[in-house]
Amino acid sequence: MKLLFLNGSRGEWGYIRPIIDLCIARRIDYGVCATNMVLLSNHGALIDEIKAQGYRVCDDIFMSLEGHSHVTMVKSLGIFLTSFVETINREKPDWLILAGDRGEQLMGAVAAAYTYTPVAHIQAGERSGNIDGVARHAIGKFAHLHFAANQDAADRLARLGEEPFRIHNVGAPQLDELVSGDIAGPADLTSRYDLDVTAPYLLAVLHPVTEEMDLAATQVAAMTSAVGHFNMPKVWILPNNDAGSHAVRQALFLHRKSDTLIFDNLSRRDYLGFLRHATAIVGNSSSGLLEAPTFKIPAVNLGRRQADRVQGSNVINAPFEVDAISAAIKKAISREFNDVLTACENPYGDGCSAQRILDILSAMPIDDRLLVKRLTY
Repeated sequence: MKLLFLNGSRGEWGYIRPIIDLCIARRIDYGVCATNMVLLSNHGALIDEIKAQGYRVCDDIFMSLEGHSHVTMVKSLGIFLTSFVETINREKPDWLILAGDRGEQLMGAVAAAYTYTPVAHIQAGERSGNIDGVARHAIGKFAHLHFAANQDAADRLARLGEEPFRIHNVGAPQLDELVSGDIAGPADLTSRYDLDVTAPYLLAVLHPVTEEMDLAATQVAAMTSAVGHFNMPKVWILPNNDAGSHAVRQALFLHRKSDTLIFDNLSRRDYLGFLRHATAIVGNSSSGLLEAPTFKIPAVNLGRRQADRVQGSNVINAPFEVDAISAAIKKAISREFNDVLTACENPYGDGCSAQRILDILSAMPIDDRLLVKRLTY
């Protein structure tokens, strides 16, 4: 069995790395096609870390056009589609593994489906509050196997007409390394970043919402103003390169204060360490919903980007208004709320997903029943 993983962002690397590590342990052939932000120095050049750790990168496809607008996003995706089909043709994988809901994953699904390359989709069937949610379900129509992270997503896939044998509730594989403990410890983080992570601090991650691109600067200003009300350090992770990201970056540096650390990117191990020891995570990153519940870390979730997703008891929702964000953070860091979190369970799985995924892929026959899709409605 030969697997091809598509990786365009740091979030997707968290999805697929536990599966790749298990591929290596089981001597399963694999390759990683790196693209988009993974290759960009102003987004942390994750590709350098991936290669330094010895993972096999079979191709890298530069696709991102400057401009950070709706037009450049679409043109960038077109560039990727025409290039990625050559990767598929050369590598000839038994399975293309896609993760999440970004546009390059959708282009990967199109290229694979039309070359009759089996597609397995991680984190299938979920809802979210912007065009990414639409992309996720479009990927679902091209995918041949769906790896759902919870029963809500699995049930939705069935209602969307997917055949039962294609749907598997396996949990979210990015939780595997949280449970295994592959995260940076306090001493390591403190010495490397000159921040005492045993003292209170906020982790802040804000991505632009493509439908609200014109509001990006206003939204980040509201968030920086609100977190500024709290006398503790802030660790900011800069956003992805979707439409509006330039405005978020500009506004963040404009409103930056002396107690703020800003990173283009962090290694997965270090990011999870900062999340594990944070007083709370604030913004609209999916990690507040997906990873934070495992650590029982409060998450202040802003705006519509994660709307409609399954949430644990650690999540507090707020609009992009200074007073509302401040009130939500105040609640998140309160003793009363944290006492409640002792019983918090992660609705996205138990941290044993990679093994389930590889077992299913290994056992699934690749035949006309798999490749020629039927809808049940």
